[in-house]
Amino acid sequence: MASTSDALYVSVGNIGTAPHQRPFTCTVSPVVLFAVLDQYLRRDEQQSKAIGALLGVRSDDGSEVEIRNSFGVIYTEESSEIVVDKEHYRNMYELHQRVNPEEVILGWYTSGTGLSPAISPIHSTFAPDTAPFHPIHVTFDTESLIKSDGLGVHAYTSAPVGFSSTSGDSIFLPVQCEIKYLDAERSGLDMLASAKSTETRSASLLSDMDHLEVAVNKLQEMLERISRYVDSVVEGKEKPNNAIGRYIMDTVSVVPKVDTTAFEKMFNSHLQDLLMVVYLANMTRTQLSITEKLNLLVPN
Repeated sequence: MASTSDALYVSVGNIGTAPHQRPFTCTVSPVVLFAVLDQYLRRDEQQSKAIGALLGVRSDDGSEVEIRNSFGVIYTEESSEIVVDKEHYRNMYELHQRVNPEEVILGWYTSGTGLSPAISPIHSTFAPDTAPFHPIHVTFDTESLIKSDGLGVHAYTSAPVGFSSTSGDSIFLPVQCEIKYLDAERSGLDMLASAKSTETRSASLLSDMDHLEVAVNKLQEMLERISRYVDSVVEGKEKPNNAIGRYIMDTVSVVPKVDTTAFEKMFNSHLQDLLMVVYLANMTRTQLSITEKLNLLVPN
């Protein structure tokens, strides 16, 4: 989701060796959203926000940044300034490196909306670990996440103001940021979302056939919605949209033209293969269970 927040001028000092950093795009994993929200809900009463480090990977040319993980840091508020416990931050980063050595510090996050001059010393704390790039600052609107009013995720990067990189003045610029998730993560998110409509706030796991049925029903619903839109445009009931028309045309053009009979035969063949795999897996599981019970009955 692209950020539309206005830039805010603050003084953050010299926070990197790449004063002319090229534009880049930023993606955030849903795991980070859950981690930040959990930290915010479990924070101490005297703390007004959640603060932590962002970890992930960069592309070789630095044009793409993928935020995959995060961890919270301990901080204190002294004289309207936020001071991060650097020793705790360093220990957490070293422990994370042992588990995921490919993930490096990309920047930091805070809960809430907007920017303030109080973030200047925090931003400079993460600069040594992100050089030669500037740290990325991401704000999470936790109130919107709790109320389901939207994601409220905005990303910023800093750049020096003026012709000299030693002037000490920098500006925070919004960066295009969106949520990126894999198919497996999407299945988990859909299951979590389905639990909100139940009284027990719980959802049971679906079998492979149930997932297939849900996917087919969803696809059928989308096709019906597209058909109604096209019919409305053709009949003049709705104003045409060129962007939607081109998108539908591109989608239809990539669909292979398969005869109905051939498609039904191919689908049944794949379905039989799937059922055979499920049958063999259940048989193997049963044999392993019987073997385990027999081993318990036979004395050593």
